[in-house]
Amino acid sequence: MIFPTEPVELRVANLNDQLQHGIMTLSGKQKNYLRGIAHNRSPVVSIGNKGFTDAVLKEVELALDKHELIKIKLPGGSKAGKLALLDKITDASGSESVQLIGRVAVLFRAGDEAVITLPSI
Repeated sequence: MIFPTEPVELRVANLNDQLQHGIMTLSGKQKNYLRGIAHNRSPVVSIGNKGFTDAVLKEVELALDKHELIKIKLPGGSKAGKLALLDKITDASGSESVQLIGRVAVLFRAGDEAVITLPSI
C-alpha cells in the first residue's frame, strides 16, 4: 500500500464557505430559515416547454451568483418529473434544493461574498 506523506485536509472558515466547497449540505434548521426568506420572493427563472436548456442554466447561474437564494417556476407534470428536473438543475448549477411546492422550487448556493448568513447547525 502507498500512503500519502502528508495528510490532506481542507479547512474552511464558515458555513457559507463549507457549502460553497461542497463539504456539507443544508441542515433542517438552515432550510427552514431559507424557506422563511424565500416566502416573499417571486420566481426569477421560468422553465418552459423546451425544458432545461443551456440558456436556462445560464440564467439560473446568474441569479444564484447575484441573490444566492432563488425561486424557479417549473413546467407542469408529475411530481417525479419535477423532482428529476430539479435534481438536474441542482447538479448542473452546484446548488442545494431547499423546497419544492407545486411548480415552484427554491434553490440556494452560497456565493463568494455572502449575501445570506446561515444560522449555525
